[in-house]
Amino acid sequence: MKLIKNAFYVIAIFLAVASCKENKEESQQEIQQKETKKRPNIVFIISDDHAYQAISAYGGRLAEVAPTPNIDRIADDGMLFNHALVTNSICGPSRATIMTGKYSHENGFVDNTIGSKFDFTQQTFGELLQEAGYKTGVLGKLHLGQTPTKGFDYIDILPGQGSYYNPSFVNKEGQYQLEGYATDIITEKAISWIDSVKSDDQPFMLFLGHKSPHRPWQPGPEELGMYEGVEIPEPETLFDDYSGNRKVASLNYMSIADAMKMDQDIKITDKPQAGFNEAQQKMWDSIYGPINEEFKKANLKGDELTRYKYQRYMRDYLASVAGVDKSVGHVLDYLKEAGLDENTIVIYTSDQGFYLGEHGWFDKRWMYKESLRTPLLVKWPGVIKAGTENNELVSNLDFAETFLDLAEVNIPDDMQGRSLVPVLEGNTPEDWRDAHYYHYYEHPSEHDVRRHYGITTDKYKLIHFYYDMDVWELYDLEKDPGEMNNVYGDSEYAEVQKELHKKLEELRVKYKDNDSLNQNFIEEYKEKVKKNPLIEYWKLSPEERQRLFKEYSKNKK
Repeated sequence: MKLIKNAFYVIAIFLAVASCKENKEESQQEIQQKETKKRPNIVFIISDDHAYQAISAYGGRLAEVAPTPNIDRIADDGMLFNHALVTNSICGPSRATIMTGKYSHENGFVDNTIGSKFDFTQQTFGELLQEAGYKTGVLGKLHLGQTPTKGFDYIDILPGQGSYYNPSFVNKEGQYQLEGYATDIITEKAISWIDSVKSDDQPFMLFLGHKSPHRPWQPGPEELGMYEGVEIPEPETLFDDYSGNRKVASLNYMSIADAMKMDQDIKITDKPQAGFNEAQQKMWDSIYGPINEEFKKANLKGDELTRYKYQRYMRDYLASVAGVDKSVGHVLDYLKEAGLDENTIVIYTSDQGFYLGEHGWFDKRWMYKESLRTPLLVKWPGVIKAGTENNELVSNLDFAETFLDLAEVNIPDDMQGRSLVPVLEGNTPEDWRDAHYYHYYEHPSEHDVRRHYGITTDKYKLIHFYYDMDVWELYDLEKDPGEMNNVYGDSEYAEVQKELHKKLEELRVKYKDNDSLNQNFIEEYKEKVKKNPLIEYWKLSPEERQRLFKEYSKNKK
């Protein structure tokens, strides 16, 4: 009996020791897994006014004549979004939404009028990532009216719109100027900063903003003239007559025919380019000099002139895009060479879409497809299956939440978007949005696009134009993808119209937007104009504009 008892004790001790050893081994394994699973680095590349139509991964009429092989690499290795939409299709407000994860009426930055400033005392994704141990940087074009006061360890931004050639930058020490081309300089700065902060212990997040391909579409030295002699395909709606019950669409000043300036935009001028050095101007003249001479001899008018302007616009725009594509390639190559590519998420997008001749237009602003929809391509090695396409309704409202989720940071309740991480992982939640809310405020403005708000679903679009009118539009996106026929009030769509109105009001309540806020923003705009008439610069004579600008610049300093 004693032998049995002793044997029992020996077995018990052995099992206890084995169990402890097993627990110890499991604990070490868990620790090793935690050490192996590092939070990803994030490189967020945002260009300005880069239409999805000008990215060859999206196909379309420009894909063959103007490919973007490096941006396409992100799609080839990751996910391409076919329905990425913006909340307010204009530069600064879009970036404010990205910074905060909130609509314009919540973050306070509703338009790009002169003097508009983003309130950096409010919460941004930058400071939340900082608190979570990320190194954070903001570089290039930010266009939020002032320099960030918190949230970023590294700040090196273009003042305002910035310049293509020999740009100035603003960092924590102040403003300075560099010689060269903005896209190239920003790329070099991006790689240099990443190289300086790369670490096995601390992840980084870089907000990399390009000026290009924003107006006036000045290509870089290596891209000058690259599309000369290339016939750019025209959109079917280049000569849109705005029939189909679309009177509001005709009330604008953004047509290639009328609003595109021959000197600034088309480069038909004998004056030197502002800010160029002698060598840069000489290179420029070698391309545009012969073009100008040919134009003077052609004596083009009417539709022929419009077609000519379209070709010139597109050649410069696409050459500017080529510079951005080259930049993306350099960044991707660096990440791979530095051994960072496997644990770095690369996101490419634009602040909104842009018109490349569709409906006869350039610029953005409208809730119509080409300006509402923005490119979005995401590369996440080991998570996203290469070559994936996604058709969910996603938004720039979701970007801040996504950054935080990737960093394993709790998403604040007051943010209004949703993390795209489940979508990227291929597990889209069943309750994902089935409608997207939009609101544009900047009117009166140079381009004269009316204030409007509305919703987009996968099948329909409902828009309300207000302020100096009360007009509704409804589009059947399946039957009419080009949005050429407004069917609002059509009896065939009575039930659809009713449901869309209901859904619109639900979203306005959800996002805390309403008519009282609309009126407040209108009154605020009027007061701003009283204080600074330069805001409505398009109404002023050149002499008055110059005088007021000098006063404004003096007061700003």
